[in-house]
Amino acid sequence: MSNAIDLATTVADSELPGAISTLLRMDVINFLALRGLIERLPLPLILFENQSGVSFANDRFAEIFLSGQLDSPDLRRLANNAGGAWQPVKLCHHDGRDFVACARAVAVADGVLLVFDEIGGPAGMQEIERLQQRITDLESLRATDPLTGAWNRVQLERLVDVEISRATRSGQPLTLVLLDIDHFKRVNDVYGHLTGDAVLKEFAGRIRQRMRGSDSLFRWGGDEFVVLATSVGYRGGAALAEGLRRTIADERFAEVGPITASLGVTEYIEGESAERWFERTDQALYAAKTAGRNRMQIDRQGSSDFYSNRAGTGVLRLYWLESYECGEPTIDTEHRELFDLGNALIAAAIEQESEPRLWRATLDSMLARLVQHFQAEEALLAQHGYERLAEHQRAHAGLLRRADDLKAAVESGESTLGHLVNFLVNDVIALHMLKVDKDFYLPLPRSS
Repeated sequence: MSNAIDLATTVADSELPGAISTLLRMDVINFLALRGLIERLPLPLILFENQSGVSFANDRFAEIFLSGQLDSPDLRRLANNAGGAWQPVKLCHHDGRDFVACARAVAVADGVLLVFDEIGGPAGMQEIERLQQRITDLESLRATDPLTGAWNRVQLERLVDVEISRATRSGQPLTLVLLDIDHFKRVNDVYGHLTGDAVLKEFAGRIRQRMRGSDSLFRWGGDEFVVLATSVGYRGGAALAEGLRRTIADERFAEVGPITASLGVTEYIEGESAERWFERTDQALYAAKTAGRNRMQIDRQGSSDFYSNRAGTGVLRLYWLESYECGEPTIDTEHRELFDLGNALIAAAIEQESEPRLWRATLDSMLARLVQHFQAEEALLAQHGYERLAEHQRAHAGLLRRADDLKAAVESGESTLGHLVNFLVNDVIALHMLKVDKDFYLPLPRSS
């Protein structure tokens, strides 16, 4: 551990990414590495560790202020307000006089960093920005698997609760795909660990080729990887997993030949813990492996069925279903965004009397996004040679004219807010996007 400590104290003096990478691989990041990072920086800094409450002041702080102030109530209070604004803090200068410094608390790995603007002016701000960028870079490296470039298990455990909360609030499904390379031990035994590492990197690369832009890839450990797919239920997750399985199996891997994978697919069930969700996913993977490998196993449970049933109960809300997807990622993503804006518009219309500015901002945002979507959709259809493009363009132009006319009529008092909301939600989203747009679903190449 002494070598790790020596390295940690030199990180602040070195701009070499290799030094930080070596430090991360030694698994001593957290408080120790951050202490080394800030030790010789030119700004006065104090680092508080969350669990132990240990505090550490860097050399610059010790040069200016008297020791024994690190546990003062004012500093502890400031440390509990990470992310807040700059605040004045009274400290005792090294010469014994009172000194008011401007300080801010920044959340870092496993602790809080107090930054004191002792330099002042543009030079001080540049030093603070430089420090924040170095911390951001360090956190990014800590969250990434250095071999494959995928997010690591720690990052997955950080993000999964956030995604579960988001999915529950929005009424959107969330799915995990757990992948395990079949007989990977044989690759290491026959070809060696360097070749095994090359296989892992190529394996991760193939997963990325098949993933949607909204999906996230994590290395779970060893030869196991996880894809976290948002707004996808177990049916869509099964399609994604089958595409991943084929992408992996269809082409030989350099040096070792054919490689296959087994996959487990589960959708989050509202109310269950993340631990239980992962347990179900692991069970699905185990079932795929015991059934012969090179296959996927689906746990056919999930909140998407609940959301589908709820959509038919008359609740004043739009619900995105997997059956609405055309298979073209750009169009599907933009349609989902407009669904969300439609829901925001409904909510803003209900509160219009008390929040008129929110209503106007939401309406303007939806109309602007609608124009952008129509333009992007038309460009994509032109790229694929869609025969009825001119007719589709005329439909888009007509919808936009009607929306502008209704908006003007509402503002002049000649029409009601309900007419405008009904038009945007029913005519534009429900009728045009979900019915008229289906005419071009088949000609477009579906992702496979």
